[in-house]
Amino acid sequence: MDRLIYTAMTGAKGTLDQQAAVSHNLANATSTGFRTEMHKLRAVEVQTQALHTRAFTVDASVATDYSAGPLQFTGRQYDVAVEGKGWLTVQMPDGTEAYTRDGSLEVSANGVLQTRSGLPVLGASGGPVTLPPDTEIVVGADGTISSLQAGQQNVVNVVDRLKLVNPPEASLVRGEDGLFRSTDGAAQPADEAVKVAGGYLEGSNVNVVDQMVTMISLARQFEMQTRMLQTAEQNDRAAAQVLSLS
Repeated sequence: MDRLIYTAMTGAKGTLDQQAAVSHNLANATSTGFRTEMHKLRAVEVQTQALHTRAFTVDASVATDYSAGPLQFTGRQYDVAVEGKGWLTVQMPDGTEAYTRDGSLEVSANGVLQTRSGLPVLGASGGPVTLPPDTEIVVGADGTISSLQAGQQNVVNVVDRLKLVNPPEASLVRGEDGLFRSTDGAAQPADEAVKVAGGYLEGSNVNVVDQMVTMISLARQFEMQTRMLQTAEQNDRAAAQVLSLS
């Protein structure tokens, strides 16, 4: 059987994987702090004693577009957007750290600052941030969290400071839960150069138009791979017919 079948088959599979990534990006076009996922492929030459005219398509890597998304003013006291490079730090159930750009936070019944999914947000001390009850919260540019007592507008108490990190992007990997972690699993040190904006949220960095164009392009590539399979089948059938006549 002609190796063209395997070449086209791997190409079609790779195209479907890329299409899945594009669909995932479009589904998260409005998700807070979402980062565009990029599925990359590469060609691997088939090892043969004949002429090197065949190549397989294999997965190369799943990369991420780390460019910043647009900031949107909400005025909500628990909303935080990271400006430029950097990440908010959250604590996973097993005690390890994970990193996110989703600053749509809330306060638990116990006063712990957490994400919408219930993960505690870590402070500069490495522990969860606990907020005093019945106070107004203000987040400074450096991540400092201050509380204002009701009826005492001139009294400001520093509660904690968000742990903001900025590890090399190459050392991060995206988990199935959408959070990022360091490849070695180690906790990253706080970076005082990271700035945040209180009362803002960062939108997704997905370019919808670009993703739609990519989706159309991938659909055409998949159609081409399918036609190659059909052509291989026709060639095989024609060859069998010639051999039967002889």
